[in-house]
Amino acid sequence: MQSLLIIIDTVIDLYMWVVIIWVIMSWLVSFQIVNTHNRFVHLVSDFLHRLTEPALAPIRRVTPYLGGIDLSPFVLILILYFLRLLLREYVFAAL
Repeated sequence: MQSLLIIIDTVIDLYMWVVIIWVIMSWLVSFQIVNTHNRFVHLVSDFLHRLTEPALAPIRRVTPYLGGIDLSPFVLILILYFLRLLLREYVFAAL
């Protein structure tokens, strides 16, 4: 049972990194540092978007519009961090 919880903890940690990489990638595209006409950049950007959008879309509906600043990745990272803390505090402690 503990190995399953360790895997869940690792998946949450990896997903947090995917969200951070997606934010950095979106900044690079927004500031035109990388060009999405490049096939590799487009594939990476599309892959990260498809991984993060199902979790970010419901948060975007709730968070207020702040003039181009998207707070949904920050809120998602806080939620994931909170879930990791709950997992470690209550579930790992019970084992």
